[in-house]
Amino acid sequence: MSDRAPAQWDIVDAHHHLWVRAEHPQPWINAATMTAINADFTVDDLAPLAKSAGVTRTVVVQSISSEAETADLLRLAGTSDLIGGVVGWVDLMAGDVAERVARLRAGPGGDRLAGIRHLVQGESDPAFLDRPDLRRGVAAVGAAGLVFDLVIRRHQLPAAARLARDLPEVRFVLDHLGKPSTPCSRDGGWARDLRTFARLPNTTAKLSGLATEADWSTWTPQDLRPAVDHAIEVFGPSRLMFGSDWPVCLLATSYQRWIDVLGELLDPLGEADQAMIWHRTARRVYRLPRA
Repeated sequence: MSDRAPAQWDIVDAHHHLWVRAEHPQPWINAATMTAINADFTVDDLAPLAKSAGVTRTVVVQSISSEAETADLLRLAGTSDLIGGVVGWVDLMAGDVAERVARLRAGPGGDRLAGIRHLVQGESDPAFLDRPDLRRGVAAVGAAGLVFDLVIRRHQLPAAARLARDLPEVRFVLDHLGKPSTPCSRDGGWARDLRTFARLPNTTAKLSGLATEADWSTWTPQDLRPAVDHAIEVFGPSRLMFGSDWPVCLLATSYQRWIDVLGELLDPLGEADQAMIWHRTARRVYRLPRA
């Protein structure tokens, strides 16, 4: 890696999680296959890792479908010098999404609410993102000035593109590049569908979660390069942002290793383009306060 390292910037980690299972159980964690994350993870655990890596601001993202979890994350963000934004959860199919968002904003730390996310990747209905009630909820999120994070699997990319096309007033952030298979081809269906999604000006994406889509024990940086290079080509650096996906990333990599690997993959870019990905895009899209 060149000595033009990301540590020269105040890095923004645009995607991580926190959980204490006694307060908010995480039923999606398989204790047998996900031993590395079958534990509690707090901001006190993250803070030294972030400091060592040069991360000065973060965005914490919901991990379960719970407004109570979102309220607790906002409360934590309101007392933290590290957490600049929260991507939370509300019931998007409810008839009162605007009111639910307003209640969260009125609570402790409510000014840190930056976006809303639904775990679309777990929905079996192929038409889920086409549902009128879901779309009304997403439109209400956009009307409230919030981002809508899309956590989907690669086969859901066409539906995500339809949603973003039909709701141009909403700002969409694609988590984990839509979870391409790794190693992936830049000529495959994922690459085509990502290009279609990226043509929409109200979309951005996160360079996050890629190692966990690869073989956890054998992946290499070069396995991830085609996905990262394709994302840079179709979105451009001004619409991409870094995310660690910590602690989920621990299934495949450490916090620092993912930053080092991404630094290696981004090294061919100029300094201004790298700065976009490491902090400027996230600050703009999530409207983060300065550290």
